[in-house]
Amino acid sequence: MTPAIIAVEHLAKRVSDATGTLTILHDISFTLQARESAAIVGASGSGKSTLLGLLAGLDVPSEGTVKLDGEDLFALDEDARAALRARALGFVFQSFQLLANRTALENVMLPLELAGRRDARAAATDMLQRVGLGQRLSHYPRLLSGGEQQRVALARAFVVQPKVLLADEPTGSLDHATGEKVMELMFELKRERGTTLVLVTHDRGIAARCDRQLLIDAGRLAAQGETLSV
Repeated sequence: MTPAIIAVEHLAKRVSDATGTLTILHDISFTLQARESAAIVGASGSGKSTLLGLLAGLDVPSEGTVKLDGEDLFALDEDARAALRARALGFVFQSFQLLANRTALENVMLPLELAGRRDARAAATDMLQRVGLGQRLSHYPRLLSGGEQQRVALARAFVVQPKVLLADEPTGSLDHATGEKVMELMFELKRERGTTLVLVTHDRGIAARCDRQLLIDAGRLAAQGETLSV
């Protein structure tokens, strides 16, 4: 059997302060195969974004393991985790996370430049053309609409050809019609490039488009399947 692209085993996250210890995630376990799509769903405050951060190795669990493309994230030091993220992961955020002082083209070039790619400009230009922004290469984020900014973010995420794309409420800052167009583009790019997609969403329609839904309820994996009532 082909190894899972993501394997989560007995993952838990606790934080402590003067008032005591709060358990954010309890004993989460699941696997995802290459090219699969999964929506992490649940009420606000249930632990969805914390789980996404752990899948990326941006946070460290209190217990448990996350294997990404066969590598145990938390057996690596931070430098090695960062290198694995750069090699295997793409990110899309609700707030776009574009650099305001860089053009659309420069934002998309950045991860390629960090990877030492000599073809960064050509590859970034091609990717922006793919997402319909070939006429916006020299525009700064402030001159782009919300939908255009999110398409730049998609181009930046996919240009490195990640094995896994992690998206946190990718349509949360967009109106419904614009969000629908952005999600259609995201799923098209996922299919074209064979990417595994994991996204956090409150939108039932978006969740239903994924192969699986992972329902987080009060920090526990309450259910997982193709169709959940959320």
